[in-house]
Amino acid sequence: MTDTFFKVEAKCPTTRARTGEMQLSHGVVKTPVFMPVGTFGTVRHVSHDDMEALGTPIILANTYHLYLRPGPKLLKQLGGFHKLTDWKKPILTDSGGFQIFSLPEQREIFKTGVRFKSYIDNSYQTLTPESVVSFQHTIGSDIMMVLDVCVPSTCSHDEAAWAMKRTHEWAERCQQAHGHRPQQKLFAICQGAVFEDLRRESAAWLCERNFDGYAIGGLAVGESKEERVHFTEFVAALLPQEKPRYLMGVGTPHDLVRSVKAGVDMFDCIIPTNHGKQGVAYTWKGKVKLRRSAHASEQIPLEEGCECPVCRRYSRAYLYQLLKSGEPTAWRLVSLHNLHFYDSLMKKIREHIEQGSFGSFAEDFLNNVPES
Repeated sequence: MTDTFFKVEAKCPTTRARTGEMQLSHGVVKTPVFMPVGTFGTVRHVSHDDMEALGTPIILANTYHLYLRPGPKLLKQLGGFHKLTDWKKPILTDSGGFQIFSLPEQREIFKTGVRFKSYIDNSYQTLTPESVVSFQHTIGSDIMMVLDVCVPSTCSHDEAAWAMKRTHEWAERCQQAHGHRPQQKLFAICQGAVFEDLRRESAAWLCERNFDGYAIGGLAVGESKEERVHFTEFVAALLPQEKPRYLMGVGTPHDLVRSVKAGVDMFDCIIPTNHGKQGVAYTWKGKVKLRRSAHASEQIPLEEGCECPVCRRYSRAYLYQLLKSGEPTAWRLVSLHNLHFYDSLMKKIREHIEQGSFGSFAEDFLNNVPES
């Protein structure tokens, strides 16, 4: 794992923010980047045509869900994720560790792997580090994640230490199972909850093994906002300068700006589409909560000057009407706007880093764009 698929291109003079470029099998990805979540092979509520029109460079899919349906045998028969879905750009696949974490009453963790109950047919399934890597090979993931043990950030030091050590054991087995496949990158996941000594130990152990990239896991699972900010900064500073850093599952616009300041390169979150379904739109003036009756007669777009296809055509009043009628078209339209906003935010972040003005941009955004 010595190829230089990632290079840092510019650094902010006043923060740890940087821009970079990842050369992946299915295309080039500029960083910092936000990866929309396409759990089952598509970003919820929108089509691949929509994502291509927005210019989305990479999406995230989930190993756990794809393992249950369509499953390894059928996916191999169909030629992998890209052929099945006709998505031609890069994908990153999570290993399923978080999904397994979210089913505490329906899974058992062993040294060899994890046994869990399928939500599809209640059958018991087993995932091991080796099978997770093998399945991601079948998927054809551009970036693969190791199988990890995710625990609540509110857990005890002993539980966090146990989960971290098991994650390390599994990461090493994932690396051995992966072998030399330069067309597919393997990222490790730093764990340790909200304990600095564990996070320091985890980062050091993983960095010694020279993974292609490094993720910060185990955040946004119960800790305070202050703890999340602190540990993002703390862990990012421990990870190699020359490798991409990925903050998993954290993704409000303010989270992104704060985390880019800390030196994070990659993000994913369900917020743009999940909140889109709820009628919450993101703008440069903060959230617009479209279900509120104040928007029922507003003949203005979600955001003046926005170039997304929704703002160019539809009014807040129309979106309000669709949402109140339970019309799924509303979920698609608000999600499209949110995805465009997130993409625009990342482009603006990259531009300001390149121009050396990201520090002032971040301060202005965090101080003047309402967070709630």
